[in-house]
Amino acid sequence: MKPEQGLFQFDFDDYHAVLGVPITADTKTVRKRYLTIARKLHPDSLSEAPAAEARQASEILSKLVNPAYEALSQEKSSTEHLLVLKLKGQSLRQSGSPPAVSSAAAQELIKASYAEAAYRQAVNGLAARQFDQLDGVTRIMGELSELNLVYLYRSSLRDDTSAQPGTASARPQSTSAPTPASSNPGQATVPSLRHSQSAILESYINRAQEYEYDKDYSRAILELREAVKAYPTNGPCHSYLATLYLKAGQATMARIHAKRALDINPKDEKALAVQARVDKAGSGSTSGATKVTGPKASNPKSSDQGGGFFGLFGGKKKS
Repeated sequence: MKPEQGLFQFDFDDYHAVLGVPITADTKTVRKRYLTIARKLHPDSLSEAPAAEARQASEILSKLVNPAYEALSQEKSSTEHLLVLKLKGQSLRQSGSPPAVSSAAAQELIKASYAEAAYRQAVNGLAARQFDQLDGVTRIMGELSELNLVYLYRSSLRDDTSAQPGTASARPQSTSAPTPASSNPGQATVPSLRHSQSAILESYINRAQEYEYDKDYSRAILELREAVKAYPTNGPCHSYLATLYLKAGQATMARIHAKRALDINPKDEKALAVQARVDKAGSGSTSGATKVTGPKASNPKSSDQGGGFFGLFGGKKKS
């Protein structure tokens, strides 16, 4: 098989793109995805399909899917493949500019404030329809491959930043925000500390969004609690935490953090929305206890997720 021409970059050695799984997928996820694809492309599932379609499915399975699964399911080959990917990411970083990509999803990922969550959502969205139309399989694999390229590039930039002298680790050891650096040689400058602080908060937000995507609100809340503990005057973190508490049905805690976010920025739209919902639920309660329920409180793909928390250091904040 050959990829469709004139569309998106696609390397048949990009096994993650072939299977439609993120580069970060573990072996359990890879196996589950492979079994789903294999069932869909198996001759028994296509017994009533035209002979040409059945042959095409068999070819995709044998020449693309099976080799990709074999490579990612074996520890040695998987480790070697991940090393190749890491080297590719380093090469992209050294080029000094993002990879040239054609798909809208990959172009958006280049600009996304929080790459981890944006990458996973984009991959899952494409994977959900990857094998619906066999004629378009390699096109979607190409889009996935471009997403992988951008993710490798973004990850290499993050790794490079965390390795620089004077930058903080992904999880701060103290609960106070970094203080401005002195002028002593070898210490970080104020701009580099700000960049480091942004990277730290990004790591918290990314992990919280990952858990939120899986509806694991308790673990998402734990991540954001650590973030607001380290950076107590960061309004967007408080408003995001308020949103998570709302989704978890903990209206009292949602109200507390929404109020804190509004103390910092009275125009925080997320916090205002949380406060309005909690107040509305409270006004209709006869028992005095406020509990927010409903589809919006549990839907990880609602408008409360992600958007609006990017640019954590933009704008003015009240002291």
